[in-house]
Amino acid sequence: MRFHWDKKYLYWGLTAFLVIVFSVLFFFALFRMKEISNVVASILDILKPIIYGLAIAYLLEPVMSFFERHIHRFLLKKGKKLKPNKIKKLSRCLGILISMVLTLCVLGALISMIIPQLLTSITGIVENLPSYLNNLQSWMNQTLADNPQYIDAATNLLSNLSSFFEKWVDTDLLPKVQEIVTGLTTSILGLFSVLKNLLIGLIVSIYVLYSKDLFAAQAKKLLYAVLEAEHANSLLHTVRYTHKMFGGFVTGQLLDSLLVGIICFLCMSLFGLPFPLLISVIVGVTNVIPFFGPFIGAIPSAIIILLVEPIQCLYFVIFILVLQQFDGNILCPKILGQSTGLSCFWVIFAILLGGGLFGFLGMVLGVPVFAVFYAGVRWLASRALHKKDLPEDTNDYVDLEYIDEKTRQKVPFVEEEVVEQPEKEKKQPSE
Repeated sequence: MRFHWDKKYLYWGLTAFLVIVFSVLFFFALFRMKEISNVVASILDILKPIIYGLAIAYLLEPVMSFFERHIHRFLLKKGKKLKPNKIKKLSRCLGILISMVLTLCVLGALISMIIPQLLTSITGIVENLPSYLNNLQSWMNQTLADNPQYIDAATNLLSNLSSFFEKWVDTDLLPKVQEIVTGLTTSILGLFSVLKNLLIGLIVSIYVLYSKDLFAAQAKKLLYAVLEAEHANSLLHTVRYTHKMFGGFVTGQLLDSLLVGIICFLCMSLFGLPFPLLISVIVGVTNVIPFFGPFIGAIPSAIIILLVEPIQCLYFVIFILVLQQFDGNILCPKILGQSTGLSCFWVIFAILLGGGLFGFLGMVLGVPVFAVFYAGVRWLASRALHKKDLPEDTNDYVDLEYIDEKTRQKVPFVEEEVVEQPEKEKKQPSE
């Protein structure tokens, strides 16, 4: 007599076994979190060149694709003797070469111009800080000459500010600079390790850019082999949307911040404001952070100019307001195209959450990541409402009291009119 397997009980048993296995693994991971995090950190440290290479390739892909498209069109017109396959390979190679050379030249030029000027500016501020404070006090005395009652308060405030800055420079800034210099001189091996990872990452990025079509095809093949066609299509659509939202936002924001820094430097040099390069770097770097970036960069920059020339601080504040209006209403929309679809509340929420969890990088990437999550939740909600034959538009739920269970029609909310009852006549006291 042959034994017949009952697939229903086999699936139940397999499901129960997997639940037990994952439960054991979960509790093991929960009580061994430190060891697991150390293992993960070690693996990430080993894979740093790959991570650097993927990041470089992701950032350079739009630049490479731009040159590749134009070179491909040119070769199709001029290189009639070449085969289409060779034209495609040659266009890809030339696009990668031009994008790499252009990026290295731009970075080299920026580093050679900016780093020495930044060091000179910071050294000048630290050395001339007492004279800057004296100039600020003289300006305050002249300004408040007609109001002597405010001079003492302003002098005390400036004295406290001077003591704070001197203490900060002596106890915080200079020791940190010395630690950095000492660390750089004593950890040559660490510096070589970083350079080695960057060099290997650059090579990896070239290979990734050249074979990006092959890698994409392999990922799709594996995706459709593991999942059903419907789920694979949904996941593929999600990945494409994430790439469009995340990649477009990050590259666009970096380009926008670079242009804002260049415009700030040119205008400050034209107007004769102090420390144009240092302040332009601060404004450009902080502009990467949405919403809060302009304020984060403008406040320390205004304080630096206030110490040197108080009246020019007012001109700088006006200039920054004009620059940020130009960036927010004209430049940034032109570069980024469509917005993330988030309201101001969710933008602030994403920046605060990302910054609290991951620091500066979280403030930069918090908005596009949350925008992708927000779009996913909105898509899942729309899909569930469509299955229930309920309205999907958010405006349909404004002033909604409830939805009729039988007709599936919305019943609007109607405020009940409160009828004021006339006050009862007060009884006259009996005589």
